Amino acid sequence: MNTIELKRNFHNLIDSIENESLLMNFYELMKNKTSTKDGKLWGRLSVKEQETLLRTVEEIEKPNHVISHSEMKKKHEKWL
Repeated sequence: MNTIELKRNFHNLIDSIENESLLMNFYELMKNKTSTKDGKLWGRLSVKEQETLLRTVEEIEKPNHVISHSEMKKKHEKWL
């Protein structure tokens, strides 16, 4: 899909949404995404949030601490 098709599809998707709450959430998401320059998000996080993210990265790099998507689905299938 090229840029023109992507934009047209994007506009069509937005035009098809009737739920005002969903539109507002989508708008806020896109507004925040386009207004945050690369690398600037880190500076907006508190020290505690930064530390939490760094610990999370350390944990996910340990293979025995991560399970596959299929394992997670199987584990929680009664709620899905």
